[in-house]
Amino acid sequence: MRADKIFKFSFWKIVSVIIIICGLFSTYYRFTKGLGTTTNLTDKVPWGLWIGFDFLGVGLAAAGFTIAATVHIFNLHRFEPIVRPAVLTAFIGYSLVIGLLVVDLGRPENFWHPLVMWNVHSVMFEITWCIICYTTVLLLEFAPVILEKLNLKAPILLLKKISIPIVIAGVLFSTLHQSSFGSLYLITPGRLHPLWYSSILPIHFYISCIAAGLSMIIFESYLNARAFYSGLRLKILSELSLVVLFVLIIEFLLKFIDFIFSDKLMLLFTASMETSLFYLEIIIGTIIPIIILSNKNNRENKGMLFVASGMVISGFILNRMNVCITGMAASSGVNYFPSIDEITITFMLLVFALLAFRFVVRNFRVFQDEEILIRLISLPETEEQLEVSK
Repeated sequence: MRADKIFKFSFWKIVSVIIIICGLFSTYYRFTKGLGTTTNLTDKVPWGLWIGFDFLGVGLAAAGFTIAATVHIFNLHRFEPIVRPAVLTAFIGYSLVIGLLVVDLGRPENFWHPLVMWNVHSVMFEITWCIICYTTVLLLEFAPVILEKLNLKAPILLLKKISIPIVIAGVLFSTLHQSSFGSLYLITPGRLHPLWYSSILPIHFYISCIAAGLSMIIFESYLNARAFYSGLRLKILSELSLVVLFVLIIEFLLKFIDFIFSDKLMLLFTASMETSLFYLEIIIGTIIPIIILSNKNNRENKGMLFVASGMVISGFILNRMNVCITGMAASSGVNYFPSIDEITITFMLLVFALLAFRFVVRNFRVFQDEEILIRLISLPETEEQLEVSK
């Protein structure tokens, strides 16, 4: 890339530089002054914005194991073109999670303790090891992209031979810790608001992350098409949206049945901030996307797919933040709002993640087979029109 392009200023480059500078200063301040000085976390609210974003990063990266298993285990090779983007998204998402976890640790110099000091009865221990192992699996799955650039054929052949065990291990580790994040809150029946607390919370977490992860692939595919003038066939995105639709319906029905058997239906008619946020989460993230995606024409329209996937992601963000922050506010008796340092560090890591994705896509062959990668923004609106255009 030419130096004049790198140093050519634009509005978003200036904003990114400002965010990074502020974030680096806040990071230095956090590691030198401690959590108590730089955050609004307390003994009553020990988990805040950073844990919420950890849940988001892991959940939105769920398409990594979903798509990899679909292609390599179930042999649905028509989804092959989105394996690499899905794995890249997952790897960057997990890297973001690890970065936030290190920042959030009260004693970050002791980050290595779970590696040698095992506590097999702790959910946190299981989550830590699953994140470490699955990040390693993602690196191995994405390694061929880097090795192709370096023209190293022998390691690529080796990775292809062990690809099935790697994918199976990835599915296992990801499944374990996606649900385990929900398990963390099983011990808080008196603290987490009943609208979000459930004995099957791990199942809710696991199912919702599948819909959010696949929606993330649709969402970023559309944005990539506009940014890099390339994209996936609309038919692939349409098929993914159909899976999202089924998962959303299953999650909605499961939640409704859970409310019935837990005698929580009356909570839906209680006027409170929690009830309003719960309705906002369900309407934006579940009901409206179900209505949109139930229409076949909408599933074959790139604009509607973008809107629906964005709403699913928004609902997912609301859910995780409600569980981590809103749902715990009443019982803690403390009104928590993240400090400026918490916010700037979070945004800095998000900018780093976006820059990393942009760099990899520009410099490595993330989108495979140029003959089947065409501009999404110029695709016909329906499958029938696509066949005619061929």
